[in-house]
Amino acid sequence: MKYRLFINQAGFTLVQAIFILVVLSLLGVAMMRLSGVQSATSVFALQGARAYQAARSGLEWGAARAAAGHGCNGSMAIDNFDVTVSCGTQTYTEGSIGPYDVYSITAAASYGSYGSPDYVSRRAEMKVGFP
Repeated sequence: MKYRLFINQAGFTLVQAIFILVVLSLLGVAMMRLSGVQSATSVFALQGARAYQAARSGLEWGAARAAAGHGCNGSMAIDNFDVTVSCGTQTYTEGSIGPYDVYSITAAASYGSYGSPDYVSRRAEMKVGFP
């Protein structure tokens, strides 16, 4: 006597199709999220570079003010970046050369408010001497 098992497989293809659709939609969502992260990363890198250049401009401004004999402390706005410049000075004498002043200039540039998603800040320092 032979036993035959009859399994009704009607609708099994429908389960496979739904599974494939779910997997493909999850893959599409993951790709969209990666694309969003990639574009946000490039925007943050660009804003960081702009903040660095604003801080460098603050250093140049402070050095020019120090060379002219004016105080090099101050703040300004450069292309929507808030730039704060501060400096200190020391007087040196080397042998028969001197005295001359060495200025330590620090510039900090920031965009947005601290804690916000678009906040970026950069700081730069330099020393410059004048006879």
